[in-house]
Amino acid sequence: MLDRLGEQGRLDWSRASLDSVSVRAKRGGELTGPNPTDRAKRGSKYHLLVDATGLPLNVAASGANRNDSMLVEPILDSMPAIKRGGRGHPRRRPVTLHGDKGYGNPRVRRYLRRRGITARIARIGRDSSARLGRHRWVVERTLGWLLSYKRLALRCDRTAPTITARSGSRSPSSGPDAYQRSNAMSSLSG
Repeated sequence: MLDRLGEQGRLDWSRASLDSVSVRAKRGGELTGPNPTDRAKRGSKYHLLVDATGLPLNVAASGANRNDSMLVEPILDSMPAIKRGGRGHPRRRPVTLHGDKGYGNPRVRRYLRRRGITARIARIGRDSSARLGRHRWVVERTLGWLLSYKRLALRCDRTAPTITARSGSRSPSSGPDAYQRSNAMSSLSG
């Protein structure tokens, strides 16, 4: 589906946003860890990369105790090549990456620089996350939409492949800003 959207020029590669959300894992299973924000109860973390309009480009899951900055490289490295309209190689990276202070690690900034991606990440102790929030709200909205699915919000499934398949298989046409997405989907079928 991303290839078809890319071929029609409906993916905005000018900037991408990355964020994560922690959820409870009452029954345990793979990719769980003690959640530091929930009295060390078992939990998982979903990491989501979206384009400038909020379309999910890649998703990963980890234990709730993993630092956000540790998943930047795996998410960007495992991003599928997405075809684009016209000629040229498929895209694998955005021009700019927006993230909160959890991603403000010097190692992450070096990695992004090597990949040719401009980092727009608030620096700890210097920048305000609020200033960068005008671009990051799309990932917050998409995370809220994903968590409206009860099986994802409560983390009922125990195996890693099931978790990542469920979180990545939702149709973009039923998510946030559904009108814009329904227009994109209808143009694909017509």
